[in-house]
Amino acid sequence: EFRVGGNYYGMNVAKIKEILTYKKPTPVPNGHPSIEGIFMPRDTIISIIDLAKSLHLPPSEDESKDMFIVTNFNQLHTAFHVHEVVGIHRVSWADIVKPDETINTAGAGVATGIIKIDQKLIIILDFEKIVNDISPETSLKVSEMGKFGERERNDIPILIAEDSTFLSKMIRECLHKAGYSNVVMTNNGKEAWDKLGEYKKESNPLEQVKCVITDIEMPQMDGHRLTKLIKEDNVFKNVPVVIFSSLVNDEMKRKGELLGADAQLSKPEIGELVACIDGLVSEMKQ
Repeated sequence: EFRVGGNYYGMNVAKIKEILTYKKPTPVPNGHPSIEGIFMPRDTIISIIDLAKSLHLPPSEDESKDMFIVTNFNQLHTAFHVHEVVGIHRVSWADIVKPDETINTAGAGVATGIIKIDQKLIIILDFEKIVNDISPETSLKVSEMGKFGERERNDIPILIAEDSTFLSKMIRECLHKAGYSNVVMTNNGKEAWDKLGEYKKESNPLEQVKCVITDIEMPQMDGHRLTKLIKEDNVFKNVPVVIFSSLVNDEMKRKGELLGADAQLSKPEIGELVACIDGLVSEMKQ
């Protein structure tokens, strides 16, 4: 949990590499207005995003108390300038509420979840969208889609669990460009699992879903829990599950393997995701 202005926000600790005391960064000429500058705490040059500017909030009143939250996601090191780091809370994904459309209107919002702790509402920010608004290719490498050229339409049913409204829209559009037109989007693991429950009521549930793609961190139910439920289910256990997340590191890969994930890919490699689906579809036809 951290503070910017008078507001309190949250970030999954899995994204955080370290927390450092704020010091004036080196400014970058002609940089994005939200990029405060760069610094080099060790051997890596890291860009600093001023969250107050990014969120259109007042600047810090006392920079001596400010902190850098250094993160590692989407294969990128980024530091976020915040006004206070409050602490760490252990919470269940089930306790995190998905924001409705009044908060994330048309995918323009930057909240992926809300949780109440000690009578205080903490907004979990969509850091992938915040970074993407500054540098679009860091979220999904949409330019990779050009290498596939014109492709035939493929109507195999694909179920996707992705909590970011912004990324959900981009993934769906990229898959449609790749020819995959039968894509069902859900906002989190619970919604995806409920959708699979609906399919079970059909006469042939395995015709309703041929592949599941899931993010890891999501409110209500995370992708690891969804993977576990699918792989333990007598009906859907052979349906391929692809984990597509900004948090696919060595530790997360080991966990995904233990749960039975068929593939694990790191954002922003959308081209690799399409190639992976192509391979799984090819195996289905054999």
